[in-house]
Amino acid sequence: MENRRATIKRETKETRINLELGIDGRGEWEIATGITMFDHLLSQLARHGIFDIRISASADDQHHLVEDVAICLGKALGEVLGTKEGIVRMADATVPMDDALAMVAVDLSGRGRAVLELPFDDNDMAGFPTDLIRHFLESFATEARLNLHARILYGVNDHHKAEALFKALGRALDMATRIDERISGELPSTKGLFER
Repeated sequence: MENRRATIKRETKETRINLELGIDGRGEWEIATGITMFDHLLSQLARHGIFDIRISASADDQHHLVEDVAICLGKALGEVLGTKEGIVRMADATVPMDDALAMVAVDLSGRGRAVLELPFDDNDMAGFPTDLIRHFLESFATEARLNLHARILYGVNDHHKAEALFKALGRALDMATRIDERISGELPSTKGLFER
């Protein structure tokens, strides 16, 4: 399997992001966004997606930082997948985390769409607004041009809900981005093309 990697840099008046993504990785990460909870959630994506992720990010506020990291991660995923020939394309994962259970399904279809059911209770997120999780997932799905369906089925602790969600996202993306040797060089589509 080829080593699919991308580096994305984004600098605006509000944010400065340097991001490296390797999807044929070992689940290693170096993440420094200045938001401890966000770093923790992104590390779950790396570890459980078996992706190598390096992120250095700073911003004037949490909202723009989370949004721009999502944009950069989406761009990087699109770049490393290229034409998407031979990928599995669709996958899902359901992950428990103590009291919480989360499900994520993805389709690397070329069409960006997020459908989310995220019943957070605004507890125990160390000052990290849970609405930023919704915003991250929507921005990521749009920029990566993938269908993302994510649902927290139940749970009490918001930290556990969010962690289960990011672990499930990592596992679903790991499976969907794998190369299926049976269709090597072919697009996993009856259309013969993906939307751009």
